[in-house]
Amino acid sequence: MRITWVTRSFLDYRIPVYKALDELCGHQLTVIYNGEVVPKRCQEKLSAVLGGRAVALSGEVRLSGVAKDNATMANKGFRIPIQKGLVKAIRRSDPEVMLSDGFFQWTYAPLWVRMFNTRRIRHIMCYERTPHTERNAGRLRTLYRKFVAKWIDAIDCNGSLTAEYVKNTLKYHKPLAFGHMTAETEGVMTRVSSVTQSQIDEIEKRYNLRGLVFLYLGQLIPRKGIMELLRAWRDAHLKDATLMLVGDGYQKDEIMEFVSQNHLTDVIIVGAINYDDLGPYYKAADCFIIPTLEDNWSLVVPEAMSAGLPIACSVYNGCHPELVQKENGWTFDPLNTEDTVCVLRMISERRDSLKRMGEESRRIVACHTPDHAAKALFGLCNDIIDR
Repeated sequence: MRITWVTRSFLDYRIPVYKALDELCGHQLTVIYNGEVVPKRCQEKLSAVLGGRAVALSGEVRLSGVAKDNATMANKGFRIPIQKGLVKAIRRSDPEVMLSDGFFQWTYAPLWVRMFNTRRIRHIMCYERTPHTERNAGRLRTLYRKFVAKWIDAIDCNGSLTAEYVKNTLKYHKPLAFGHMTAETEGVMTRVSSVTQSQIDEIEKRYNLRGLVFLYLGQLIPRKGIMELLRAWRDAHLKDATLMLVGDGYQKDEIMEFVSQNHLTDVIIVGAINYDDLGPYYKAADCFIIPTLEDNWSLVVPEAMSAGLPIACSVYNGCHPELVQKENGWTFDPLNTEDTVCVLRMISERRDSLKRMGEESRRIVACHTPDHAAKALFGLCNDIIDR
C-alpha cells in the first residue's frame, strides 16, 4: 500500500513510527516535510529509514496574525504556512492513502488533493486536541474544521479526550483509531538502566536532594503551571521531600524569585539538561509531577513512566485517561491549590508504595509503542480502502 505522510515537522520520537509503518505497508511510505524546520539529525535518521522517500521541501511562506509559539496557549494566534510544490510532491508520490497532522499546518494540501482527485485517494488525519485545549477555538475555527472534515476519511486520535472533541464538537462520525502519539520509551529505559549508583549519589550531593524526590521535567513557562505547583508545595509543608525542576524558559527568573521569597529550600531549580543526559535525574526521582494548565499529550509522561516512575498529572493534560490510573498515579487540578496540596500529601504518605506504582507505569506504557501506533494507522488505512 502506498502511503504518503505530509507532516511539515517531526522530532526523533516519530522515526520509529515511520519505520514500523514503512515495514507494514511494504516499504511504500513517503514522508514529506519542511527541511528548514526539522532538525538535521532527524532528517538524517529518516533518510536512513526511507532513503529517497524522505522528501524535504523548502521555501515556505507563512501568513501570520498574532505571533504564535510553543509557549502560548492554544488558539491565541494563527499561522498559515504555504509550501511551494507541496501538492505536486504529494501527487508525485502517487499515494493510495495520505496522512496529515491536524487541521492546519500543511494539511491544506492533502485536503486539496482529496477534494479534487479523481482516483479517490483516501485521507487520514492524525489529531491531538482535546475539549480543554480547544475551549477557546472560536466559532470560525470550529466551522472550518466541520467543513473540511468532509474530505477527511478517518481520524487517528491521541486518546479518548481527542475523540470526545472530534465526535461531540465537530460532529465527526467517520472511522476513528487511537494511538499515533508515542514517546521514545525504549531509549529512556536503556539510558535509565545504565545509570550507576555513583551517578545518582553525585546528583543527590550536588543538589542536596533530601527524602522523597518529586521530578518535573519541561519548559519553565506559564502554560506548564509551575507557579501553581509552587504555591501548593509551599502550603503542603511536606517533611523530608524535595521538588526538582529540570528545564528552562522565560519564567525561570519569576520562579527563582518566588522560591527565594518563600524560603523554599526544598525546591531545586536544575536548569536545562541535554536530553541524552536525563537518565540519572529520572533514576534519582521517586515520583514524576506535571502541573500543566494545557497540553494535548505530554510525551514526557510516557517517558517518565518508562523510567519506572509513578505519575502525578494535571487533569488538563490530554494523556491522563490512558496513562494515569489509580495503580500508577494521581490526577489533580493545578488551578485548585487545595486539590494539589492534597495530592502532594497523599504521595508523601504513600512513599513506600511508589516503587511498585512505578512498575505499574512501565506495564501501562508498554501498550503505547511505535509498533502499536503503526498498526493502528495501518489498520485504519486498510479500513477506509475496504470501505
